[in-house]
Amino acid sequence: MPFIVGERLLVLIQSFPRKWESSRIAFLLDTRFRGYDTNHLIDLMLSNNVKILIVPISLATMTRRAMTAKQIESVDAAHATAAATTKLLRDYGFAWARSNEFRTLLADSATENWHSFAASWNDLGVDTYMADGGRYRRRRFSAFAVSSNAIVLKPHQPHYQSQDYNPLNGGIERWFLPFKNEIASHPTLQAILQVCYGIFNALTSLNSRPPAWHVECHQFRIEAKHNQQGQPTPEGLHRDGVDWVLVMLVTRENVAEGVTTIYDSSKRPLGSFTLATAFDAAFVDDSRVYHGVTAVKPIDPQRAAYRDVLVVTFRRA
Repeated sequence: MPFIVGERLLVLIQSFPRKWESSRIAFLLDTRFRGYDTNHLIDLMLSNNVKILIVPISLATMTRRAMTAKQIESVDAAHATAAATTKLLRDYGFAWARSNEFRTLLADSATENWHSFAASWNDLGVDTYMADGGRYRRRRFSAFAVSSNAIVLKPHQPHYQSQDYNPLNGGIERWFLPFKNEIASHPTLQAILQVCYGIFNALTSLNSRPPAWHVECHQFRIEAKHNQQGQPTPEGLHRDGVDWVLVMLVTRENVAEGVTTIYDSSKRPLGSFTLATAFDAAFVDDSRVYHGVTAVKPIDPQRAAYRDVLVVTFRRA
């Protein structure tokens, strides 16, 4: 099945074995290298610094040429995380990936460039559409078309939700500042979108998969003050009216609470957890479950307090 890892489109040939020395080794094939004989393929992989791949090979010596033990461990961890996330989403409609797990899915460039990505949350615009009168939410918004071979930034557009899904702020077009160009093309965001595509597309039936997904990305900062709690989901328990959702923590600064809760279609509780560390992430099947987040409040009222998250939604275009 198609599977995105890091910055390259990869195809899962078969399950990775418990013992990599096995005579039938499974690898992930970078589609750029299809059509080459095995020896040439190995050389191309090494010269292009490709860590993950190949087709099933019978000679274990060739696998040792292609991958170090550390690289094999990295591939195995990414495969395990993706498999576990996919199973949880399929079985329960949501999955919680801790920071160390989610990072195994990302290209090295995503974590190496993290600081500049996270720092962009310091330059968001105030959300002036809050029907509750609050000015505790800052955000930027951009839309993309995401397919197996491209991530394309769409022309700037409004964010719209019907009041069926957002009774507080829905029913109108809401125009927010777009992502800065350097963030829309940032290696961290690109890697996150690739991971989402791989998992969400694989969980979507073949006859329902669009040629390209309509993807909306939101940078949120929820601020808390001594006289006002910050509401990550002021509309309460809700669905977003899309197919799939990712919520990934960027920063928690001087805040308590902010507990994510998941409920089934009958609004019976399924689970709760707190995104506490950068890269902690929640994957949600929006058609099956509701989600919400409790208010955040400052730990030290004299200091700035905020919760920064990236929200990514996938909808069939």
